Amino acid sequence: MSTATQTPDRTDGGPALTVPPASGRTARLLRRWPVAVLVVLIVAPFSALPLPGLLDGPVGSPGSLQLLATCLLFGALATGYDLLLGRTGLLSFGHALYFAAGSYATNMFLLEAGLPFAVAAVLGLCSGIALALVLGSVSLRVTGIGFSMVTLAFAQAGSILVSRNPGGLTGGEEGRAAPAELLPSSLVGIDNTANLYWIALAYLVLTLGVVHWAVRSPTGRVWEGIKENERRVEVLGLKPYGFKLTAFVLAGALAAVGGLVHLLLTGGSTPQTTTSDFTLSLLVMVVLGGSGTRWGPMVGGILYTWADHRLGDLAGSGAVTELPAVLRVPLSQPLFLLGVLFVAVVHLLPGGLARLPSRLRRPRKENP
Repeated sequence: MSTATQTPDRTDGGPALTVPPASGRTARLLRRWPVAVLVVLIVAPFSALPLPGLLDGPVGSPGSLQLLATCLLFGALATGYDLLLGRTGLLSFGHALYFAAGSYATNMFLLEAGLPFAVAAVLGLCSGIALALVLGSVSLRVTGIGFSMVTLAFAQAGSILVSRNPGGLTGGEEGRAAPAELLPSSLVGIDNTANLYWIALAYLVLTLGVVHWAVRSPTGRVWEGIKENERRVEVLGLKPYGFKLTAFVLAGALAAVGGLVHLLLTGGSTPQTTTSDFTLSLLVMVVLGGSGTRWGPMVGGILYTWADHRLGDLAGSGAVTELPAVLRVPLSQPLFLLGVLFVAVVHLLPGGLARLPSRLRRPRKENP
């Protein structure tokens, strides 16, 4: 049997072209790269491989796993946020509110009611979903910049409420530590960092799966239509409000789950997660990776979080402090370095990092 697939004979009498089937197998293998990456991430805690410059210690060390877990957490959070921005065209400045709701509500149920962690987690998740449903139903009454301003107003109100520490429930500017005695013993202590890492990885897989399923569903196609032309969706007899509210609540639910994971990773709830600056960071992550793409927001969230932590170490290093003042002052500011990175990516890679592979393939097609 021949190992090549023949195409129909050419009409000019030339030999028939053959296409090796291996190319098809290679393409199928390349499409399975997410599975390979997932396997590598699952076994990462068992690795003692050092990555100088990328991580402070071996991959499987507690410090490295903590950083990797945080990167995975924010990669998932950015993916969920893109459900609004990149898939439905809704620019929300209050997404951090639902992330914080999942964390603070769970913590309060643990501290104030003394409930078991599983029960408190379910109630915290329900609180985040209920908050997204209530605030979304109000915010979506307006469109465009009005919607963005309403979500910003709700976010500011939530941040002020947390900082005022009503009834001693939020801890004010100090936040509130989670009670270690009420958390599962397998999730407490530096020796269990690997378990927290796997939870963050599971959250990322869950978010990617939910977003992919939702986008490919009939509702997801309506979201795409709303993003392109909301008036046309109305002409077709559909009511965009209900579809937008579905996207809003689903994104809020995923954010609330992220708040639960963050509570476990950090051991408490912090007021920084309630601010609009937190949501702006998510916006930067999505734009950096590529809004409206399957993997872009995840890549942007992971890269931004890693850079935020590692550039802080670089800014305080001896190599920077010994530089002349004209270089030392800007390079000692991590936000300056992140801003330069963001501007460079936006300018050089319109569409984000997710567009890079297609841009690299384009010259090959033009110059075979």
